[in-house]
Formats: sequence, C-alpha cells, structure tokens
Amino acid sequence: MTSARDLFEVPGSGPYLLAHSVGCLPVAARRAIDDSLFAPWSTEGSDGWPLWLGAVDRFRSALATLLDTRADLICPQPGVSAALFSLLSGLPRIAGKDVLLVSRHAFPSIGFAIRQFERFGYRLKLLDGDPAAQSTWHDAIDDRVAAVIAMHVHSNSGRVSPIADIAARARKAGAISIVDVAQSAGIIPIDTQSWGVDALIGSCVKWLCGGPGAGFLWATPNLIDRATPANVGWFSHAEPFAFDIDDFRYAPDARRFWGGTPSIAPYVIATAGVEMIREIGVPSILAHNRRLIGLFSEAAGVTIDVAHRGGTLCLTTDDPEGLSYAFASADVRFDRRDHIIRLSFHIWNDDAQAAQAGMIARHFAVRLA
Repeated sequence: MTSARDLFEVPGSGPYLLAHSVGCLPVAARRAIDDSLFAPWSTEGSDGWPLWLGAVDRFRSALATLLDTRADLICPQPGVSAALFSLLSGLPRIAGKDVLLVSRHAFPSIGFAIRQFERFGYRLKLLDGDPAAQSTWHDAIDDRVAAVIAMHVHSNSGRVSPIADIAARARKAGAISIVDVAQSAGIIPIDTQSWGVDALIGSCVKWLCGGPGAGFLWATPNLIDRATPANVGWFSHAEPFAFDIDDFRYAPDARRFWGGTPSIAPYVIATAGVEMIREIGVPSILAHNRRLIGLFSEAAGVTIDVAHRGGTLCLTTDDPEGLSYAFASADVRFDRRDHIIRLSFHIWNDDAQAAQAGMIARHFAVRLA
C-alpha cells in the first residue's frame, strides 16, 4: 500500500516542516509536465496551443472542485500580488469611497501592491489591532472603505481572521471584501458561500504543493460583471483569437483578469498538487495536522490551543538562536522570521517526526506567537 509520503518527493532525511513555505513536489508532477507541456510542444509545435490551454482549464477545474465553486469564476494568476492588482484595478470607482483597508500583520507584498493605488486616488489604511478580533475590523470598516483585504491565515502567527464577520461588515458598508487564502488553501476548508466574500486570491506553492508561479483569483459573478481590470491582454478578451485591434471586449467570466500569453508549466505542475490534495482530502490533512500538533505539544511539555489557528505552528522562545541551532542539527527543516520559529505538519510527516521536533523544543520553553 502506498503511504502518503511516497506520493511526494520529500527533501532531506529529517522532518520537512515547511509546507507553509514550499510544499513538497508531488511525484505525479514530473510525468504531468512531460505529458501536458513537452509532448505537445515536441509533436505539435504551434498546434500544441489547444492542448496547453486545455491544461490550464484542468487547473481551473481542479481548483474549482477543491474550493467547491465553478471553474468559470477562477482565473489563473502568476501570484497573489498580481491577482490583487488585477482585482483592485478593476473595481468600479464610487464617490467618497477611497480607503483600501488591510491589517499591518498581512504579508508585506499585499501592502506593496495596495500602496501603488494611492497614485490613483485611493488611501491605504493599516490596522494595528489583533486581526483575529472582530472589533479590529468592525471599528475600521466605515462608509469611506472601498475594499477590505484580509488574510484568512496570517503567516507570522497562524491566527485566523473572522472572515464571515468581516465580509458581512464590508457588505453593510458597501465595500468589496477580498480574502488572501495563500496560507489556508489545502489545509483549512474554504467555504465562499458561507463567508459571503466577493473575491479570493491565493497561491499553490504552499499547502497545495503546486510549486511557484501558479496563483489564482476567484470572484463572484456580480463582481466579475462589474470589474474592468486595467492589465489586459488577448486572453482577457471575450474572443482571444479575433485579432481585431479596434475591438476589445472583456471576457464574460473570470478570465477577464487574465492578461497576455499565459505561462503553461506552472499550472500543469500545480494541477498535480491540487489534484493530489483533493484526492487525499483537506479534512483528512487537517485532522492529521492537528493530531501531529498534539503529539508535538505532548513531547514539548506545552499546551497548544489550535482553535482559530491555521496549520502552522508559529512559536516563540527566550532562546530562538538555540532552538534554531538544535532543529538544524537534527535536520529538522523549519524557518524563522526574526524571533518566530515556524513549523508545519503535512500529510508526509509522521508521529515519530512530530515527537522528535517536540522533544527538541521541550528544552526551550516554547509558546505560541
């Protein structure tokens, strides 16, 4: 019987605990890239485009199944920042609404992208409060807010934002709600229907094990119909192969956010990851993650409350240098941001690895960030 670890190419000999950074390469990805990219290229040349575009459609369909939505509401993107730029550039301008709201705890590139819209008359407002607290958002979402951009899971703490409440508050204020699911897709179930959000942006490089370069954007039919993104190309067109320079019409679905000639390889690779995660099942991966966190905490001699947390353990200690050295010496693959040590247990990790990491941490009095 094939074990979950055998489905992936896991780096190193020790525990690989970096799914929050780069998920492991699915074994199936190597054959997929040969079959879906190289084979059409070598045998069909220019006539390979229908097959290549079919591979991108498969990516959209795989994501749609994982997210329990429709493929026509999903548009491939090179990354999260590009997806956010496409969305914000296409928002209908409403007089008196000029604030783009985001937590200061968001991933920095989100702020980088948003700040560029100040040249178009928007204002970036950064929230300093706890992004997991409803009050932080409710007190800031007023009639001046055009869009709220929230992280589902925050990368430096693992804390989960109250997305449904944020979306409801935004809707009441007439603002668009956009959610970054880069740190949650593949480990935490995502339910756009119950959330009531207007758009999602995300990446496949982390828990979805899809590699770099395959981002995505999902939007509601209502937002798609209203959006007029600025960064367009022939694949944003309703008829990409019409080739009439005097006639541009936005695609009727999420592909209006696409742009020019697409990369193919990132989406072929990412499809292998998304399909693998879908086959294993996000609830099963989450249950495995929680069980291994329990074993880690028992071995570490510390109580860890994972309520309202994502899949990543973001730990602090009075001796981060010592803990980092101890993990590295034991070939535990982790990462560190300033004083925060980050570990994530995915389906390829086992009980012994969780206990090993916990025993090392036991000597450093770790606690959740």
